[in-house]
Amino acid sequence: MVIPLPDLAATEALGQRIAAGLRAGDVVALSGGLGAGKTTLARAIIAALGHQGEVPSPSFAIIETYDPPSVRLPLVHADFYRLERPEEAEELGLDDYRFGAALLAEWPEHAGGFGHEPGCLSLALETADSGRIAIAAAGPDWLGREPWD
Repeated sequence: MVIPLPDLAATEALGQRIAAGLRAGDVVALSGGLGAGKTTLARAIIAALGHQGEVPSPSFAIIETYDPPSVRLPLVHADFYRLERPEEAEELGLDDYRFGAALLAEWPEHAGGFGHEPGCLSLALETADSGRIAIAAAGPDWLGREPWD
């Protein structure tokens, strides 16, 4: 599925639709080159989950967590760009962070990918002539919750 994202409002609307269907155990895997809009979409999802205020990019810390009541469900926002090997995600204790939480994963391929998980919504973000596009693929657990029209 190709989702056009011509402007920030369209990206925020997609973030709201994703947040509306997001459940604990889900993964939203955000891939794409530098500047493709991964962090912008992640921030839109986090805001739609109820977080108010700044959402720092986890590029340096790698993992940022959000817990109720500031968000509707526990959430882990991870940026795996700096990982050199997928095993480093395990060394960070990612599974411990993920227990009972949803995961927003930027640069998921650096952590070995999550597309094999039934609760994974994969979004490849790309620049296009009119803004950006998101190429989406949903695992079977997203059936009926797909964030596109």
